[in-house]
Amino acid sequence: MSYVHLAIAIASEVVATSFLAKSEGFTRPVPTLVMAVGYLIAFYFLSLTLRHMPTGVVYAIWSGAGIVLIAAIAWAFQGQKLDGAAIAGIAMILGGVLVINLFSSTAGH
Repeated sequence: MSYVHLAIAIASEVVATSFLAKSEGFTRPVPTLVMAVGYLIAFYFLSLTLRHMPTGVVYAIWSGAGIVLIAAIAWAFQGQKLDGAAIAGIAMILGGVLVINLFSSTAGH
């Protein structure tokens, strides 16, 4: 169940961060509301995950997956350009998250 909670936390954080840009400095009410609710959901489910998994591992997975997903969304839907160095860095982050999940005994397996 910890990974389900973590997945919900990651998805909520990605939605919230995507809407943060659309809030235009909190001047647009609907995107601001979506952002605020998204972060509340993200932190709630992150706190549930932390009941059963170590903080460092959870934060590494949460932030790493969030970075990769936000970069992909910004590239696909917001016209953000990614050069070779950005793609290489994102690939390394993704690789780190995979190593933690597949090979680390501290990941709660």
